[in-house]
Amino acid sequence: MNRSNLIRVGNKFIGDDQPVYIIAEIGINHNGSLENAKKLIDAAVFAGCDSVKFQKRTPEICVPEDQWYIERDTPWGRMTYIEYRHKIEFGFSEYEVIDQYCKEKKIHWFASAWDVEAVKFIEEFNPLMYKISSASLTDDELLQKVKQTKKPIMISTGMSSLQQVDKAVEILNETQLMIAQSTSNYPCNLYELNINVVESYKKRYPQIPIGYSGHETGLAPTYAAVAKGATFIERHITLDRASWGSDQAASVEIMGMYRLVKDIRDIEKALGDGIKKVYDSEKKSMSKLRKNISETLYA
Repeated sequence: MNRSNLIRVGNKFIGDDQPVYIIAEIGINHNGSLENAKKLIDAAVFAGCDSVKFQKRTPEICVPEDQWYIERDTPWGRMTYIEYRHKIEFGFSEYEVIDQYCKEKKIHWFASAWDVEAVKFIEEFNPLMYKISSASLTDDELLQKVKQTKKPIMISTGMSSLQQVDKAVEILNETQLMIAQSTSNYPCNLYELNINVVESYKKRYPQIPIGYSGHETGLAPTYAAVAKGATFIERHITLDRASWGSDQAASVEIMGMYRLVKDIRDIEKALGDGIKKVYDSEKKSMSKLRKNISETLYA
């Protein structure tokens, strides 16, 4: 067992030889509704996920100023983009409710902070870990700020070169770091998921738990990532894939998430330890189907 890459998150560990840590990415699929957020937390608990993840932005920092006043149609009417970003962003009182609700439901929660002010905001709730989104991977100031929290850090590596991933690893604390293969397209084409990068990362960063953050439709690629050795899985969760929002189509609905968790647990059992052996359950078949049992047992 390679314990050198184990990272403790609350009462669980992420790393090789541990159960796959399964994250239901709520993100902004709540569309600014606390009631929807609670329903999505309930869905993640029902499915058996280990944690839920939100996204926190400071709109004036994250949205380029030249886009602030571009108008767009939304479910709440026509409004500027900066108004829309504020509309779907939870404030302190909403996160107080989320924090308490997750404690009651006994599920971990954390967030991807998209800017330095967002880190300061989320720190008020003392999260178990942080996520750096693919979009933020090259934001050195943000990486340094999250590193200062001394919490475990999970990074997604979509839209990033290997050199950019290496630089992020260099900046962050390797002993508290997790890396996810990801492709930043929503939903993502199967030919661009590149699940084999999970294996490549495991060879390149042997001391770091490697996982997969998927944006595909369907579940099969996520199963493949588990079979390739992903130690954690992140998939977006939604109440309805047809809902408003850029992430909804690449998300998994409630019963799909339930199936995903169940099947991952079955895959873990089926993978075994890699040591070839003859099981006691096979011996009845052996006695019926082989001529010389003693020779076949010890050959």
